[in-house]
Amino acid sequence: MGRFGPLEIIIIAIVLLVLFGRGKISNLMGEVGKGITAFKKGVKDSAQEIDTAAADAARDVTPEAKAAEAKDKV
Repeated sequence: MGRFGPLEIIIIAIVLLVLFGRGKISNLMGEVGKGITAFKKGVKDSAQEIDTAAADAARDVTPEAKAAEAKDKV
């Protein structure tokens, strides 16, 4: 199966408009846009959760004896 050229894409668009009508297609595209937005938000939120977890894991690992000496010097 070859690549679709501009003529084939126009023919497919016309067939879709005839079968489903303009209203159905615009509603469908609106839902696709909302889905993409929700997906991007989910990816951003999960990345923030990973960063937060990494920051929590990066805690001070200085031994207690050295930490007490450091506090006395300050």
